[in-house]
Amino acid sequence: MRAALLAATASAVLLAPAPVAAAGASAQATVRCPRAPAPAMSRPPRPSPPPAVPEQRVVGGAALDTTGLVVPADAAAPPAITATSWLVADLDSGQVLGGCGPHEYGTPASVQKLLLAATMLPRLDPKQTVTVTEDDMFIEPGSSAVGLVAGGRYTIETIWLGLLLNSGNEAANALARLGSGTDSAAGVRAMNEQAHRLGALQTHAVTPSGLDGRGQFTSAYDLALIARACFAEPTFRRYALTQETEIPTQAAQRTKGFQIQNENQLIYRYPGALGGKTGFTDLARHTYVGAAERGGRRLVVTLLGAESAPLRGWEQGAALLDWGFTLPRNASVGRLVEAGELTATASATPSALAAPGAPRPAAASGPARTGSGWLWSVTAVSGAGVLALLGGLLWRRRRRLP
Repeated sequence: MRAALLAATASAVLLAPAPVAAAGASAQATVRCPRAPAPAMSRPPRPSPPPAVPEQRVVGGAALDTTGLVVPADAAAPPAITATSWLVADLDSGQVLGGCGPHEYGTPASVQKLLLAATMLPRLDPKQTVTVTEDDMFIEPGSSAVGLVAGGRYTIETIWLGLLLNSGNEAANALARLGSGTDSAAGVRAMNEQAHRLGALQTHAVTPSGLDGRGQFTSAYDLALIARACFAEPTFRRYALTQETEIPTQAAQRTKGFQIQNENQLIYRYPGALGGKTGFTDLARHTYVGAAERGGRRLVVTLLGAESAPLRGWEQGAALLDWGFTLPRNASVGRLVEAGELTATASATPSALAAPGAPRPAAASGPARTGSGWLWSVTAVSGAGVLALLGGLLWRRRRRLP
């Protein structure tokens, strides 16, 4: 009975209308996002996303429920880019400054490694030395790897740097296994639980690395929630700004040590950069998350489905950050919900989740709660009515290329 009451309350809160800052589009009209022309590319067919859940599309504010552009009234037009969806938000206050289809489903590629970091960083001792296993090395041939070897002994910190600097997929497998205490599949389940705790209800991980998997989706809004949790961790901030590190020699495996460099060009070329994560697969195209500080203000940008011409993913992110920094500090079209907010709403006021609120500190990331899987997590928030609907839905999945 208590569980049903909590679920129904959460559903009511998510559905409640709430005032938001004046946006560039009304509730009746969709304003087209400024798009840069991109070269024609041969790509796999995009997978069919799960059915839209109305309650999830208004998380953070009713104005965010759009397939088009949402910006504050009188704001300068954002730059034309090739990304299919994006969002700019304030890391500290949580205010959303603008976006394009912020709640549209997209394929994450390697920016999914940020969800792995938000989940496992608090669980693992960076100084501990661990052994990489044969199972950790099971990744798509030709996909991104940092160069770890089965049987090799590395510190957890070295593996994190291999993940975040060089996007190592074998590093992702190892960290998911080590953080869960069992295997990488359990690590993925923990990632989905953490996504739900953060309020990223449109995110469903299938692989720890972001390699394409059936039913794997996220949104620009969800990525901003995940990034905010990451940047709340001092260890993550240090890793994200690390320019290079050494992968040590493994004498028993007869492999020499070597140096790796950070692939995120933002940290080298954008003043005030705080770091972030790049991503790419043939299916997802280019994805990007980046953050920077200017004048005591920290902004984060997330984008999905971009092409590398005329601007690369990080350059598109930089252009959106520049635009965000031109807006007044009180500019807002919505907000990033707080960690745990959507799972503890029994006493929340009806407008609490949708309305832009007063500035809040960056959300802290903690160990994911144990509990049921991703689909049950979504239905628990959506309430009894949505539970009945979701009970009959299946993810439509198609095979995706690495």
